[in-house]
Formats: sequence, structure tokens, C-alpha cells
Amino acid sequence: MLDGFLQHVDQQSSLALADGVLLPVQAQERHVSEKNMRFLVRWVSNLAVKDASKQSVPGGPRDPNFNPFLPPDPALTVGDYFATHNTVLNKFALSAQHLVLASKQFAEQLEPLSLAEFTVLSKILNAYGGLGFYNGGEAGGASQRHKHVQWIPDLDNNPSLRLYLSGLPQVALPGERHQHTGLDFAHIFIRLPYDSLQGWGNADHLAAALLQAYETACVVLGLRPDASGLLPAHNILIGQGWMLLVPRQQEMAYGISINALSYGGCIYVREPEQLDLVQKQGPLHILAQVGVRA
Repeated sequence: MLDGFLQHVDQQSSLALADGVLLPVQAQERHVSEKNMRFLVRWVSNLAVKDASKQSVPGGPRDPNFNPFLPPDPALTVGDYFATHNTVLNKFALSAQHLVLASKQFAEQLEPLSLAEFTVLSKILNAYGGLGFYNGGEAGGASQRHKHVQWIPDLDNNPSLRLYLSGLPQVALPGERHQHTGLDFAHIFIRLPYDSLQGWGNADHLAAALLQAYETACVVLGLRPDASGLLPAHNILIGQGWMLLVPRQQEMAYGISINALSYGGCIYVREPEQLDLVQKQGPLHILAQVGVRA
């Protein structure tokens, strides 16, 4: 049960903000529409602070000796709600209540996701909706090697899968696979057990459905573990009754880092000039540059 969960998140966030430990992003934004899909492009001035914090650590954020999740900062850690994962406030929060759900034992970020990850996400999605997402590997926008998934609530202007709904079937059975005709890169949408009025339903059934959808998507898109058991880079988004999986070939396009939330309609840039660049090139073109050719 998650009784009082978000209240605890808010309390911990207030304390971390007051102590200067939580550094939510400060953004100026612009709307850019393409193919009837509405994107937000956000210039986040304090991403430079995040970059500087990475550079101050020997070996950088992917050095195995640098692991903010083992143990997580107590000032950013929410209560012990899950047996397998710690609930941690994202230090550089892109939204209120932006959560990192990090495995309590170290595992590589590109090890295939397990029922444990989807169980944690399903409990939060079932109780509060919102968007679950995953940055698989450095080329997928992950800044840490320690295995983790993330969640943000369903708030105005937060990333979500809503921008794609007009290009997907309004009625689809759980497990159905679809592609969006407006996307010029490899991807797959898989319908999940979801009712627009009743929501996600049973959390345990949802967790099993998420795992099955993920494994199906990996097979369809040819994502297979290598000799060390790691998958190729990819992003996952879960919301509005769908799972979207996108394979990735690189992290950056035109100097802009692309992660899962970019596929949810929010592209974050570090320089104000990049607002014009995304508008000129088009957000879908930017996403295609880092994806895999369809």
C-alpha cells in the first residue's frame, strides 16, 4: 500500500529544498508543433550546475566508484516503501515529485528490466497515474550506471504520451502492437490493460503486463543482450494506457542531450540558442537523429 506516499514525497522535498540539496530545474520554454504533435522545448539554465557536479567527480558519473544511489543521499530519500528499490528525489528535478526508483543492490542500467522494476512502477501508476520512464544506457540519456527507473506526475506541461494518442487506435486490446505513422524512427507502442475511466486496475496484473509488453517490444525491435548480458541503448515511457519503446544509437543531436522525456514531448536544452535550433530543425527530426532508422 502507498498510503501517504506523495505526502511523504512532498515533505521530503520541502526539507531538501530548504537545505539546498534539491535543485529543481529553472526553465524558459517554447511550444513547437510538428505533424499535429505539440512539443515543449525548455531552456534549463541550471543544467550547467548539473554538468559541473558531474565533472567534479573523478572518472565522471559513469565511473563505478561514483554511485549516488548506493547509498542514496538521506536528504533525498523518501521512506522505505519498496522491498527491492529505494525511492529517491531526483536532485535536479524536472518536475515536482520527480522520483528515481533505484535498485537497492547494484545492477547495471542496461541489464534487462525485471518484474521488480515494473512492480514498483505499477504500484505508483496504479495509485497516482503519471508517467513511468527509463533511460537505458549512456546513449539513451542515462547519467548513472546504477539500475533505476523514474516517475513524474500527470501535471500540466509535464511530459506524457498524450501527444501521440491521435495517431494511435482509440480502441485497442491489451498486448496489441502499433506504430505511429508520424514517427520516422524505429519504435513500438504496446497497449496495456487500462480503462480511461477506471485507470490501470490491479497493480500486480499491471506489473506482469508491463514485463510482457517490454519483453515483446525488445523482441520486435531486435534488442538482445550481448555477451555481458547488457541490452542496446533504449528508452521506455509508460502512460495513458500505452508503453512506448524507442531504440537509441546515440545520446546527442546538434549538441542536445535526448532522453526518454524528449519522447514524451519535452526537449531540454542547455543554451538559449538551441531553442531556435530545435524550432528550425523540428523536434521530430532531432529525435530521429538519435534513434534507429525505421
